[in-house]
Amino acid sequence: MKLDPFYPLVDSSAWVERLVPLGVRLVQLRIKDRLPEDLCGEISRSQEICRRHDCRLIVNDHWQEAIAEGCGFVHLGQEDLADADLAAIRKAGMQLGVSTHDGDELEKALSVDPDYVALGPVFPTGSKDLKWTPQGLEKIAGWKRQVGDLPLVAIGGITLERSAGVYENGADSIAVIGDVLRHNDPEARVQAWLVATQARR
Repeated sequence: MKLDPFYPLVDSSAWVERLVPLGVRLVQLRIKDRLPEDLCGEISRSQEICRRHDCRLIVNDHWQEAIAEGCGFVHLGQEDLADADLAAIRKAGMQLGVSTHDGDELEKALSVDPDYVALGPVFPTGSKDLKWTPQGLEKIAGWKRQVGDLPLVAIGGITLERSAGVYENGADSIAVIGDVLRHNDPEARVQAWLVATQARR
């Protein structure tokens, strides 16, 4: 499986509607602390937008709702991986991405035969409180050697200006939060990312 090299993470269908029509081909919907009925609506709206624009939607954590809405991709953190029904996810024909932060987590992730693994944080990040220190570019290269042909997603504090070094060290895709969502012109920033990564598609 080949992942798009640019992979924004957003927390609402409103963001999906803003960014996906610009040419985004892969987006993750990561919603926390919402009621189940609101969550299903957000996933359904995001899925419809992505279908119209030939974009793959990845749903973070909420695998049951993702199955119910007919989504093709779910991303699980280590805690969610322990509780998820992986057989049900595979039976539904969904692809699976898994977050990793250290060697033990990578081993656990690889044991469930994921479709990609994510490594982070590469750089300091304010998007999420994490107990792990920034991994740095060297860790990306080592991780890629371990996963081989499996797509590797790098996440955490990565800006467009830092992206070249991340790709050069082995990342197949870069997941972006703050560099887009907290930018003073998110649409322009997305377009800049799309132009910069065009040759990698």
